[in-house]
Amino acid sequence: MKERWLQLRQGTFSIALISLFLGLLVSALIMALGGYNPLSAYVHMVKGIFGSPYLLGETLRQITPLILTGLAASFAFRTGIFNIGAEGQFMVGQLAAVAVGILMPLPAFLHIPLAVGAAVLAGGLWAAIAGYLKAKRGVHEVISTIMMNWIALFLCNYLIREFLKGRTERTESILPTASLSSERLSQWFDGARVHYGIFLALAAAVLVYFILWKTTLGFQLRAVGNNLYASEYAGINVKRNVVLSMFISGALAGLAGASEGLGVYGYMAISSGFPGYGFDGIAVALLGANTSIGIILAGILFGGMTFGAKGMQMSADVPYEIVRIVIALVIFFVASGHFVRQMTDWVKARVVRNPKGGESHGSAS
Repeated sequence: MKERWLQLRQGTFSIALISLFLGLLVSALIMALGGYNPLSAYVHMVKGIFGSPYLLGETLRQITPLILTGLAASFAFRTGIFNIGAEGQFMVGQLAAVAVGILMPLPAFLHIPLAVGAAVLAGGLWAAIAGYLKAKRGVHEVISTIMMNWIALFLCNYLIREFLKGRTERTESILPTASLSSERLSQWFDGARVHYGIFLALAAAVLVYFILWKTTLGFQLRAVGNNLYASEYAGINVKRNVVLSMFISGALAGLAGASEGLGVYGYMAISSGFPGYGFDGIAVALLGANTSIGIILAGILFGGMTFGAKGMQMSADVPYEIVRIVIALVIFFVASGHFVRQMTDWVKARVVRNPKGGESHGSAS
């Protein structure tokens, strides 16, 4: 049984690598057709990630919220729910963390956990509203979470403008005792904005795995996601689990907001649009096959490509639109893993049946 599981894991990893290669290959062809040098573009992308300690630190900073929003989307998907509202949950969590960071002067050992906890609670409760509407009123979560994204955007802007606004179009800066930034980490990476949120993201990935696969609660949540009616027949409280699943998913997105508000900026600005991490988290969850380790790797890939793409723009003169096409194609091929698996199985079958490339018509009598 264990050997079979390892074979499946190795096969999944191989398919992911092949899908990544195909995405980069097709992207290279598009760049070549557009008159750009794909080899130079990819070289500058890699340099944009690993070219200096500062760039590596900024890449880690970019990866942090992607892992958390990827976990948020993945947790909901695992339990049969489509949480498209991580953008709003991210913003509500960020505002809650920043508000506590500004308004509650406390020692650091109390201030940071309280600010982070406020973000987790705010994001969770915001998502739980959609969970309640689904459980009690039958409102589809895709519709409610998308609508609540916009409510969160305008509500956060209103609260900042009316109660927390500083001299410019943003809040005051948080107190130093609430900051997740680290002078030591920043020095290691030549002044990059890397912060302790990366450790929170990794810890959250371990916690999500433990909840889903090592607890009775996780079993119930997955059972509801696999078959709602069978779970209800087995005595599982389906409505409670739907709300709880949305709460945990939103809490993870809120934690992502706290990592940005407390670790990167130290404030929250009035915004005319969404930060983008919530929607990107859905792609990270798909790339990571809804597994904790997969989401960490997908967050590294997605965040690295997003940040490294600036090197493609600045050094290889590749337009931003083509950069996004590269990322989209990689996601497309990884998400089309079933098709890639069929294609590789077909190639393997041809090679095994005809290792020398000749026609196999059977032996002549």
